[in-house]
Amino acid sequence: MQLIIQQIFNNNTVLVDLGDNQSAIVKGKGIAFHKSKKSFLDSSKIEKIFYLDSVDSQKNLYFLLKDIPIDIVTTTYEIVDYAKKKFNYPVIDYVYITLSDHIYGAYKRYLAGKYQASHIPDMSNQYIDEYLIASKGLSIINHNLNIKLPDTEIRNIALHFINAHDNKNRMQQVNTEIDFAKLIKTVLVRNNIFRTESNSNYYDRFMVHLQYLKQRLDNTSQDTKFDRKIELEIERDYPGSTDIAKQISNKIKQIKGVQLTSKELLYFIIHIQRITQEDGLHQH
Repeated sequence: MQLIIQQIFNNNTVLVDLGDNQSAIVKGKGIAFHKSKKSFLDSSKIEKIFYLDSVDSQKNLYFLLKDIPIDIVTTTYEIVDYAKKKFNYPVIDYVYITLSDHIYGAYKRYLAGKYQASHIPDMSNQYIDEYLIASKGLSIINHNLNIKLPDTEIRNIALHFINAHDNKNRMQQVNTEIDFAKLIKTVLVRNNIFRTESNSNYYDRFMVHLQYLKQRLDNTSQDTKFDRKIELEIERDYPGSTDIAKQISNKIKQIKGVQLTSKELLYFIIHIQRITQEDGLHQH
């Protein structure tokens, strides 16, 4: 089968047309050297291929490429591909966006000498597969990007997979009419939290996270006692952010009758903590 180049990202990475409206990202040393759009690819040079097997996955790729370098994007696809193939781990597509955004942020902070180790509690006993995936993911990140993030970064990566797990036997359905971002912004404003120049990166990441809230609520699994232990640790360490996150949770429950899981609440607390810390707000 001859592969036709749709787009060249750099000498080593291209987007190819597989026919039947299917596409894939292909990597290989010098695979695009002296090539142009619509030319045929030398399949013998292919080292890795990441299939874009849905319309959403193709849209996500173009969304990511607007702000994130291709090497970060392909690193994310490699990690997710590993999770799917080695662990048969089902994820909803938003993980490509959130994980790429996280890796890019960590990469920039590392290069600027501002990277800080994760303070997220260790949940490896409860989420074994996710932590194994994240451990391999960290190795892929450090190798592909030529950096050396610490082992605590595994907790951050694992949390993305925990939160993006696609539970087919979902227990509840949520109406699509509600605008979660608008609802949550009202709670943030009430607590004097606004988008500013200093917190814009973290604030925007939180808004991206909210775009997929309805889909995650459709796919939530049951909470566990271990999840509650983690929540208690976070409440102790970040009382101000926890209070705001619970205000959001109560608002969602009041309007839609849906209770956020401990995992989702944990993510809210972390996002809010990052926004307020970056903006220099002191919580009480």
